[in-house]
Amino acid sequence: MPLFLSEQEVSQLLTMSLALEAVEEAHRDLSAGKAVDIPRQRTRLPQTTLHILQGALPRLDAIGYKAYTSNRSGVRFLVHLFRASTGELRAVLEADRLGMMRTAAASGVATRWLAKPDARIAGVFGAGWQAEGHIEALLAVRPLRQVKVHARRADRLQAFCARMSARFGVDVVAAASAEETVRGSDIVSTVTTATTPLFDADWLSPGTHINGAGSNALIRRELGEDVLKRCALIAVDSIETALREAGDLLPWLEKGRLQARDMVELGDIVCGRRPGRVRTDDITLFESQGMAIQDLALAVRLEALAKESGRGGDLPYGA
Repeated sequence: MPLFLSEQEVSQLLTMSLALEAVEEAHRDLSAGKAVDIPRQRTRLPQTTLHILQGALPRLDAIGYKAYTSNRSGVRFLVHLFRASTGELRAVLEADRLGMMRTAAASGVATRWLAKPDARIAGVFGAGWQAEGHIEALLAVRPLRQVKVHARRADRLQAFCARMSARFGVDVVAAASAEETVRGSDIVSTVTTATTPLFDADWLSPGTHINGAGSNALIRRELGEDVLKRCALIAVDSIETALREAGDLLPWLEKGRLQARDMVELGDIVCGRRPGRVRTDDITLFESQGMAIQDLALAVRLEALAKESGRGGDLPYGA
């Protein structure tokens, strides 16, 4: 029978190291032509939007999709994993935490390949669910000694920093301003729903790596054109997806100041087909929109771990 994993069971099994491994392998497969990924599709109603990401990882005998709905009452995520060889349903997973971890892991993989090896200070915009995952991912790939966090709500920010410091044993501090967050940071991650740029390019130090993870829709912008002009490298998870919904990049694309050929897919950097950081002082950017193959790669690993540990239940359909 197909397997069902609840949010609680996914949380018990999923670690950041597993997420980093799965996401990096998914990008390797895509670069090698061994994966298929379809950009996100949306069905919109005044009250609810349905979002669907679909793809396939034949090496893992996996094909499937993640579907989620967004509504004022909340967001609900499910991953459906099928066997690529037979079309049989393998598993259905509740995927709120799964999605958060794979988004963070994508920025973690980009940081591993693009940030300076001696990066020690990070600045993070956002103090929510996604920001927590990003801090964990950054700490997994660089030995940071301090993380500065900036968010709109000061009361929430202080509590968030205290909790992150206790959890990770690293100095996580509340930044008084956006400028303080960016200045002196080796890595800057933006994980917000902002519709206007969060910081000025002049605040960036030479050699900074930026992860832009919040602008996965046309109406969202975290980075201004002044920041893009300073970037020696603009990496994306998928050029096809970036051309459709990278809110940070679309204004530049529409003006003809950025071409598809100027962007580099993360998998091509991981595989060595394209260079990443060339000079120490290069400012690099990873624009993350999210991909089905990232979700599927995690789902395959979680399915195996659940069977090994006896977790999960049987679905009464799809056999």
